[in-house]
Amino acid sequence: MAAPPSFRFVQSQQAASFADLPWWQVFEDPVLQALIREAIANNLDLRAAAARVERFRAEARIAKSFLYPQVNGATGVTFQQNSGSEDADDVQRNAVYGFQLSWEIDLFGRIRREHEAAVARMLASEQGRRGVLVTLVADVASTYFLLRQLDVELDISRRTLAVANDTVTFFQNRVTGGVSNQLELDRVAAFRATTAATIPDIERQIGIAEDSISLLLGHPPAPVTREPISTLPPPPPLVPPGLPASLLERRPDVVGAEQLLVAANANIGAAKALFFPAISLTGFGGAISGSLFTLLGAPGAVWQAAPTLLQPVFTGGRLRGNLEAARASYDEAVAQYQKAALNAYTEVANALVTIQKLAEVSTQQQMGVASLQDASDLSRVRYNNGLASYLEILTADQDLFAQQRLLVQTGGTELRARAELYRSLGGGWQP
Repeated sequence: MAAPPSFRFVQSQQAASFADLPWWQVFEDPVLQALIREAIANNLDLRAAAARVERFRAEARIAKSFLYPQVNGATGVTFQQNSGSEDADDVQRNAVYGFQLSWEIDLFGRIRREHEAAVARMLASEQGRRGVLVTLVADVASTYFLLRQLDVELDISRRTLAVANDTVTFFQNRVTGGVSNQLELDRVAAFRATTAATIPDIERQIGIAEDSISLLLGHPPAPVTREPISTLPPPPPLVPPGLPASLLERRPDVVGAEQLLVAANANIGAAKALFFPAISLTGFGGAISGSLFTLLGAPGAVWQAAPTLLQPVFTGGRLRGNLEAARASYDEAVAQYQKAALNAYTEVANALVTIQKLAEVSTQQQMGVASLQDASDLSRVRYNNGLASYLEILTADQDLFAQQRLLVQTGGTELRARAELYRSLGGGWQP
């Protein structure tokens, strides 16, 4: 499948890729690093993926074992009495013991192709495990960034609420003293209630985010120990995404789809081999003891060899149907591989444009916050000089509070977009 010359939304092409960095160099927060390490050690999805790899590795060994002769120990005992004999002790006792050999000679490659398919499925499962690891690193980072975003929102809300509480007390005293009116007090109290209502909602989201991290870490819901912050951490360094052709070699889902394509191709060879003769060899070597040995009057050693050739003649279309099914499975695997590749390009392009546009949004929002902060300060000066009512201050504070939260939410979304870009490029799997 031809790769595009460059990723969309990238101005220049560079071989270096953001995904070439190990995750501990991308996510430098020590708390986040500790969470990722704990998740890699204890995550249950990763543990299940590792078990799947072991299962497919064992199945590959099973498929390989059919290439070699199978040797079994065998023994048998026979008791026989003729119906016309009147002697109750006239019972013949015969025992045969030795080793039995069976071997299908893989002249037309059926067993070899089945082993090839089993190995490819094992390699695909390994890529699946790698994919779980890549996703796990990104999920822990993304959820942690959401948690830090909510921490900053909670800090803003609490600081705004503290100012609103002081303002309500101030206006209550003014109304009591007959200096102000009830309208101003009601508007201030309403703003205080609106601000206070955001705090439990943010705390709810924080609890859910902490529980999500606990699940990724493989333990029951628990708080995440971290230092309080008032601003978001800086985003990870934005290294160029690299070349699209290298993405197909690095993305675990694409490499896994390629291995499943190899397995489907090998299954076609195995289905073709069923049209040809099956050649097998069976043999036995051992000894005979008992009445039969006495009857023969010869040493008790015995051996047997029986080569067999089985050529299908009429199967009611079963073999041809099996071959057609294998070819259809191959065509499906080709389509799945191409879809995985296109999906990889799409996810990288989506992450790139999200990062670019969120940076532009953040720049404008920062200007808006600075302007609203200035407007809030000026409105207080005007109010103190008797040039404006408190409604002007209230409007400025409401707009400032909303814009500060929007700025933090944009920053948190940008951090999560960086983590998504790292995942979509296939990063995070280094040992």
